[in-house]
Amino acid sequence: MINILLADDDEGDVFLLKEAMKKTQFENTLYHCQDGFETQKFLENYDKPRPDIILLDLNMPRMSGHEILKWIKTNENYKDIPVGILTTSSSEKDIKKSYKNYANYYITKPNTFGDLKAVVKRINDFWFQTVKLP
Repeated sequence: MINILLADDDEGDVFLLKEAMKKTQFENTLYHCQDGFETQKFLENYDKPRPDIILLDLNMPRMSGHEILKWIKTNENYKDIPVGILTTSSSEKDIKKSYKNYANYYITKPNTFGDLKAVVKRINDFWFQTVKLP
């Protein structure tokens, strides 16, 4: 089973992502954190499973997606986990900053459920059907 850690403070977006995963038959266990601070605590809790991939929203309270991305990618224990940005921002500044902090990919959240399902399918096809993860 694939373990995905999602950090996103928008409950509506979380619900839609879960539904898209069900509709595309993306078999996984999805763990959800409200912000970067909760994400850091999740990763440091050895009772929790290690995620195969992390999906981050950028605009979150307490600790932003940029802050937790930088923490993950500079931490020896977690820097090998693929981290994807899934956010509403299409700002060139956010895109550059995400890649500068070693995001593995950057996706602007789609506007329709159909497009979200297509994104979920592509993530599944690439990260879990094509590439080999550590």
